[in-house]
Amino acid sequence: MPAVLPLPDPLPRAPRTDAAAQDKLARRLRRQVGQAIADFGMIEDGDRIMVCLSGGKDSYTLLDVLLQLQKKAPVAFELVAVNLDQKQPGFPGHVLPEYLASIGVAYQIIEQDTYSVVSRVIPEGRTMCSLCSRLRRGALYRHAAENGFSKIALGHHRDDSVATFFLNLFYHAKLSAMPPKLRSDDGQHVVIRPLAYVSERDIAQHAQARGFPIIPCTLCGSQDNLQRRQVAQMLQQWEDQHPGRIDQIARALGNIHPSQLADPALFDFMALGRTAVAPSPPSAWTDGTP
Repeated sequence: MPAVLPLPDPLPRAPRTDAAAQDKLARRLRRQVGQAIADFGMIEDGDRIMVCLSGGKDSYTLLDVLLQLQKKAPVAFELVAVNLDQKQPGFPGHVLPEYLASIGVAYQIIEQDTYSVVSRVIPEGRTMCSLCSRLRRGALYRHAAENGFSKIALGHHRDDSVATFFLNLFYHAKLSAMPPKLRSDDGQHVVIRPLAYVSERDIAQHAQARGFPIIPCTLCGSQDNLQRRQVAQMLQQWEDQHPGRIDQIARALGNIHPSQLADPALFDFMALGRTAVAPSPPSAWTDGTP
């Protein structure tokens, strides 16, 4: 069984940034989130939205911006912050309830000991992220179904989507990323990612400026050879050398030309320039070897 990795205390609140810069950043985040909501039809009148809150900068920012937009939105919708307490040793369970109560947000805490399951199943030194993520997703989906939520909001941002694209490209030989809106595999849930247009850098600056009580996760964070971390380092190097590259890649994910790729399920190559003669079967063009 892996060694128990206790969580440190929540990080101290950081000093506030310049008020004008903070206001400008907040307006940019509201504009980007509002644009994503409009572009993908994420929120409708009467929606009851489960905002998944982990205690990290991304989910804090997601909740914060949605609360701001809710005040002037063209439709009425309800927000409920939901946290999954995975019973990780040392997790400061009081932090999120105290914070949410202080800002007057409705919240629910799910208690499920996924930590013990992951620790028992995954050999020491192996990456825990995949199993942990599946267990967490299952618990959140079940809670959404039992409590009548129409949408599940996650805090994945633009950089997460770009990183996922390269993970799938390098390790799974497919072109896919994190869609801003999706229906779960069982067809029961609609998942939205309102931060789809927001950069991680802006989120980090906003979280620091707002002084969110961040709860670090060391369960996976201590594992140095994660594929996602390697991809993130690659992207950061590109961004340092060519500022704006991540944004360009993100824009490309929304500018797909199926006829310029090679997936016959997305584009009818057979019909392109077809004559009256039926095309020969693939076996006629190969020597029969794999």
